[in-house]
This record gives sequence, C-alpha cells and structure tokens, in this order.
Amino acid sequence: MSISGQLTRETLLDAYRSMRTIREFEERLHVEFATGEIPGFVHLYAGEEASAVGTMMHLNDIDYVATTHRGHGHCIAKGVDVHGMMAEIYGRRTGVCRGKGGSMHIADLSHGMLGANGIVGAGAPLVCGAALAAKFKKTGGVGVCFFGDGASNQGVIFESMNLASVWRLPAIFVAENNGYAEATSASWSVAADNIADRANGFGMPGVIVDGFDFFAVYEALGEAISRARNGGGPTLVEVKLTRYYGHFEGDAQTYREPGEVQKAREEKDCLKHFEQRVVRSELVRADELRAIDERVKALIDDAVRSAKAAPLPTEADLLSDVYVAYP
Repeated sequence: MSISGQLTRETLLDAYRSMRTIREFEERLHVEFATGEIPGFVHLYAGEEASAVGTMMHLNDIDYVATTHRGHGHCIAKGVDVHGMMAEIYGRRTGVCRGKGGSMHIADLSHGMLGANGIVGAGAPLVCGAALAAKFKKTGGVGVCFFGDGASNQGVIFESMNLASVWRLPAIFVAENNGYAEATSASWSVAADNIADRANGFGMPGVIVDGFDFFAVYEALGEAISRARNGGGPTLVEVKLTRYYGHFEGDAQTYREPGEVQKAREEKDCLKHFEQRVVRSELVRADELRAIDERVKALIDDAVRSAKAAPLPTEADLLSDVYVAYP
C-alpha cells in the first residue's frame, strides 16, 4: 500500500494524535486507578490503538459503533470528548453519562457511540438494529460491532452475523483477537484457527489483519466499510493484536509467559511502527510527532485535574435519564 496515495500528511498526523491520545489516556488510568480514587472496574486498551483508529477514520457521526468492556480506545477514536470520558470514569456529574455509567458504559449518541458494554457480545444485535435503520432510512450509514476472541463463541454474535447476511445489512463485525478471553488463551477456547474463518458459515467475507500495523487495518476496514455503504452487506474482520495490561486492573496475568508484554512493547508497538514508517517516508517529521506527544500529555493532565475537581452526582440525579421522553 502506498502511504502517499491514500493518506495526506494532515490525516497521518490526525491518526497519530488519536492513537497517542488513547495510549496516554490508558497509561494514565493505569496509574490513577492504583490510587483507589476510581470506582468500579477498568479494562485498558493500551496496545490495541491501531485497530480503533484505523477503523474509525472511515466513519462519521451518522455511523454507529458498539464496543465492549474494553471500550475507551473506540470512544476516543470515534470522537467522544476526552474530558467527559475521564469525568465519567471518575463517576463525576460532568461525565458523558453524568457519572452514572462509568468505564464500562460510556456512550455518546451524538457521535454514534452506542456505548461500551459489560455483557460479552451484547453489542452485535445493537449494531444490527443501527444498520437496519440506516438501510431503511437510506442514510448511507453503517454499524460497526467490536468484540473479542472470548465473545466470538457467544451465540448472539453468530445470530447477529447471520441476520446481517440474511438482510444484507451495512454492518461490520470487528473481532479484536488479543489472544486471551480474560485469562483463557484463544488457542484453548476457539476451535477454528482464525475467527475470520467463521465468516464462511454466514456467507460474508472474512478478513485477517495485523493489528500492529495501522495501515493494514486502515486499508482492510476501508474496504469493508465501503462495501457495506454500497449495499454489499456485512464483513467479518479479525484484527490480531495484544493488550499491554491485564484483563482488568489488578489482574496478576499469571497466564502469560514471562516477558511476553515487554517483548510486545519493544517489537510490536503500533505507534512505533507508525512513526518509523511515516518518518522514513518523509511524510511527517519526528519533531512534529513529539509536539503531538506534548499536547496530548497536557490534555490528559487537564482531563484528570478537571475530573477530580468535578462534583459527584446528587440524589436528584438518581432517577434522571431512566426513561426516554418522546415529543
């Protein structure tokens, strides 16, 4: 793939900024969670940034996304406000869900983010509904469902893929295979060698992508999304990657080989690979990327300070946002 033929300098800088924002957001949460100030569970997306950004760069606010318990990266890449997300994770009233959703239930319909979900695989039928609405209304929109290798064995995923094929919905199913369903290796729990191979059973294309390569993700998801927009129906894309942290914060990760994460950080960091490629191609200068690093760090610092200073929900907020009011 020719970088210069597909992506402008400005777009490359935007892609790096988005990936760096996700990385800094998650690395900072790892530190902040240890203080005990953040309620509930936190599942970090660090290491998987290329998957979210390479996908979302093809989407806009008419497109809907359903994510997982590990959804911070998807939300940031889809345009959800970083300050609002941080406040939500801290359980503050200024959060995008007024502090009542927390890490696993961040949603922002104004950006097409149907939300993170604590129920494994539950985003798939939501995306089918969004894709059906887009097809019926002829908006040109698509629905994207992210799920993990553990969710790939959930019946609702199969039902949703079947429905999407039968109704030829503009839906894309993105299986982020990080190798572990919580603490269970995918090699023990997934019968097929590749999750993407299951696409054959539902009459849709199945594609395998290197999740450490932003450009590979960008190209594969661009094709799948374009196909869906043009009436070609759904696609199953398996993105093979790894997470840098445990299933949740506090996970001892005794199921991983010694040195496995460190090796991944050194050899398979999607941000490092991105930088090496664009700098070597002389499309972006290294100092431009360092400037982005500094701005992103300042953004996250400010988001944390603002979240800690924001008010908690009050008793009066308890019953708000429970029912939808129709005109």
